[in-house]
Amino acid sequence: MSAPTAAPAALAFFASAARNLETLLAEELRAIGLADAKETRAGVRFTGSLRDAYRALLWSRVASRVLLPLAEFPAADADALYAQVRDIDWTCHIAPGRTLAVHLDAVRSGIDNGHYGALKVKDAIVDQFRERGLPRPDVDTRRPDVALRCTIFRDQATLSLDLSGDPLHRRGWRTQEGAAPLKEQLAAALLLRAGWPDIAAAGGGLLDPMCGAGTLPIEAALIAADIAPGLLRSELGMHWGCTGWAGHDRAAWDDLHAEARERRAAGLARLGHRGCRIRGSDQDPQAVRAAAANAARAGLAGHVRLSRRELEDAAPEPGEPPGLVITNPPYGERLGGQGGEQSELPALYATLGAVLRERFDGWRAAVFTGNPDLGKVMGLRAARFHSLYNGPIECRLLHFEVQAEAHVSDRPRPLPLTERGPGAEMLANRLRKNQKALAKWLRAEDISCFRLYDADLPEYALAVDIYASADPATPERRFVHAQEYAAPAEVDPKAARRRLREAVGVIGEVLAVPEQDLFFKVRQRQRGSAQYERLAQTGRFHVVAEDGLRLLVNFEDYLDTGLFLDHRLTRRLVRELARDRHVLNLFCYTASASVHAAAGGARSTASVDLSRTYVDWARRNLALNGFSGRDHQLIQADCLEWLANARAYRGRFGLIFLDPPTYSSSKRMQGTFDVQRDHVALIDDALALLAPEGELIFSTNRRRFRLDDALAEDATLEIQDISARTIPRDFARNPHIHRCWRLRRR
Repeated sequence: MSAPTAAPAALAFFASAARNLETLLAEELRAIGLADAKETRAGVRFTGSLRDAYRALLWSRVASRVLLPLAEFPAADADALYAQVRDIDWTCHIAPGRTLAVHLDAVRSGIDNGHYGALKVKDAIVDQFRERGLPRPDVDTRRPDVALRCTIFRDQATLSLDLSGDPLHRRGWRTQEGAAPLKEQLAAALLLRAGWPDIAAAGGGLLDPMCGAGTLPIEAALIAADIAPGLLRSELGMHWGCTGWAGHDRAAWDDLHAEARERRAAGLARLGHRGCRIRGSDQDPQAVRAAAANAARAGLAGHVRLSRRELEDAAPEPGEPPGLVITNPPYGERLGGQGGEQSELPALYATLGAVLRERFDGWRAAVFTGNPDLGKVMGLRAARFHSLYNGPIECRLLHFEVQAEAHVSDRPRPLPLTERGPGAEMLANRLRKNQKALAKWLRAEDISCFRLYDADLPEYALAVDIYASADPATPERRFVHAQEYAAPAEVDPKAARRRLREAVGVIGEVLAVPEQDLFFKVRQRQRGSAQYERLAQTGRFHVVAEDGLRLLVNFEDYLDTGLFLDHRLTRRLVRELARDRHVLNLFCYTASASVHAAAGGARSTASVDLSRTYVDWARRNLALNGFSGRDHQLIQADCLEWLANARAYRGRFGLIFLDPPTYSSSKRMQGTFDVQRDHVALIDDALALLAPEGELIFSTNRRRFRLDDALAEDATLEIQDISARTIPRDFARNPHIHRCWRLRRR
């Protein structure tokens, strides 16, 4: 009787992972049947057969590479490395005529040049083949039959066969990158950490409202449809490191692929049966086109639905059960041209939080961010977080359970009277003093919206504005809009927060306004259109009055309210000059100046702004005062581009109001605009549209603005600095809040 055949010895393997993904990778490998997977530095070690390693190659969504260590040995210098590599029988691994590539990393090693070390490994292998009279392997760094990776740490070397070939995050479906895309294995890790497999199994859907090139929705569909992430690589002929190796088990490889194809067919059938609930949207149409091409290449057309949509329009579909909202907003880092200026990010995160709170109750949400502090402006309490890395950037995956209990407010709580310091009483006295000083003037001028306080006391750096309601249903109602000027970096944040809490209590008490009518914001130094960026999504507007006109303001959704109070006298001037003239309002914002012009007897008004939101707001302001129709034109356009092409309007306008932003880099305009740099060309283009005897009012809020000498020295222009005349009494303590000129052709 013959002895039983011994089972083949188990092989030891190493699966590498990106930083902080080791634990997740170990969990994943154990879930696919590799029971002894144990996390270690930079990856996971496991033992098994080649079939087990192939299963990891095909099915791991998180691993970067799968390696088969061939030898470990001391290598204090290049000669020792060469000798040790020569002792390995390479004919067991590289068939004659095959190609080879070597990659070497050394840390705290006598070999300080990785390229030189790799050459020594290659030379040792080639010399062994030459000595045995065999055809030497050639080097192919792009698609080698056998890829070797050597790591040396403290003069101890590990030489491994790279079974992966191309890094495993390259699934094969990506045809277009988009801006700063997530790597596929990181996207999969986010989905796994967010609990997507369980949500998908329970019938929940997924939405990424800032999907870019579609990485998260596509990886989500691969998970939901039980599709092996490595399957498409093989079908597209991508490079594997195991298939050219002399020890490759072709039968096991083919068998696992057949199993993966069967599971994919069954998974896509299930996904199609329940309807497409995996969606991605983005405001950039180019990104959406890239995402659609990527989904089609992944074989997921019809299973991932992609659309062009603004973030504020994101919503569940009718009747859709709760699922997962997951997204990777911009970080404010210049990641491959991603954009995301720091000044714009709080508004973006606030909008995301408002959308989640108002429309996705009962859903889970996961936000992957390189700016964790911005999560605080979302108005949601994170249930937990994971620290992960996107390349070199340390990020956090914030997890939210979207429900009323998780809603939070960053509104400062009033400090109780007993805990306030002496400065609080000084602030209260100053508010009372200002009220008394302005009262007679406000009544005489019939002003109901005004600035009461503007950092009068340095310790309380706030601007406090009062808006009286003009709604007949609530004629006595007053709103307080307070903006804290961000404290300098040298000021203790705790002390600044305490003073703010004192101010909240004092303002509410002295001005006798209920909490719901007191609105607080932090005003950073703004660039460009940052003051127009959305902070929330309430859509709550209130009617206020100015010089007998009714205007809409919003205290919650934007940094500014829709009515610049420091331009009160400028709007009056526009009204006085508008009679029987065609009036043009450039960068019109909410068109309050156009309303004044129409009320002043303008023959027509034309209001131009790039923002659809503000053009709609302008339309409502005009209609609220009975101005509509062809005589009151609203134009959504980039003002710079519109001016450059406004030949049909040359010589038409008797009055132009030009109040551009200080700086703008809107995604929808070409290039950037800087009012100091570009005002001469801007004013020249506007002057070309003036009728004979027409006038241009030019205003800017840039504090150190200087009118260019080329304009001042132009003999054909009559220029009058009217800045002092246009600063209202309630802004007199801040005479540089804006500059204003009146220009006309001589």
